Amino acid sequence: QLPTGLYKKVLVILHDSILPYMNEPTLMIDFLTLAYGIGGAISLLALNGLFILIHQHNLEYPDFYKKLYSLLDSSIYHVKYRARFFRLLDLFLSSSHLPAYLVAAFIKRLSRLALTAPPEALLMVIPFICNLFRRHPACKVLVHRPNGPEDMTEDPYIMEEEEPSKSKALQSCLWEIQSLQNHYHPEVARAAAVLNQALSEMEDDIAGLLELSAYELFDTEVKKKATGVPLEFEQVRGLFGKKKDLFAEHFTL
Repeated sequence: QLPTGLYKKVLVILHDSILPYMNEPTLMIDFLTLAYGIGGAISLLALNGLFILIHQHNLEYPDFYKKLYSLLDSSIYHVKYRARFFRLLDLFLSSSHLPAYLVAAFIKRLSRLALTAPPEALLMVIPFICNLFRRHPACKVLVHRPNGPEDMTEDPYIMEEEEPSKSKALQSCLWEIQSLQNHYHPEVARAAAVLNQALSEMEDDIAGLLELSAYELFDTEVKKKATGVPLEFEQVRGLFGKKKDLFAEHFTL
């Protein structure tokens, strides 16, 4: 048992400052699998080390995707290590041999959690979902289902189900992305509207969007040059815009 702070300090540097210099990196299997099972930020940070062991040292982790699916909760778009997590999630879901039900479950869960995500996270996850559709065309039934959200009395997808195969994601549709097409941020609404058209074959590059912050988003909007701004025809007088009232005698704009 280690303190949470020590777990994080070790896991942040484990994949590039410790594992490459070990004669037998497989000695860290027990530590990493235990850390991966703790949950929260510690599980996210353990992904880097586990990826190296799976990719380079033939580690077998039977319930890996089930655990990865369980890491998707309401905090995933707000945590400090969001960029690191989605970079690895993109790698783990890149194989075209993954079953459609598994990818569909990830798409639905990411979309459902996106309903409460900040704009900077949405501008990253919507292209991320589009890339998953490009890799796994069988999942496009979520977008092009003949009886879409208008004809569905309820969503068959079970958000609380921990097993992706039992979540009924492939029987559902992406009404969440359709809702985001009416988002208050115009860039988010524009990004969500891409699914209304046929997707291009080339994947979107999300590398530059993983680190996008609210400050950068705000700074971009502030620097935009406004054109065609409507102005008042009649100049405002007084505090509340009325010509003849008590406030107009003592306050001017």
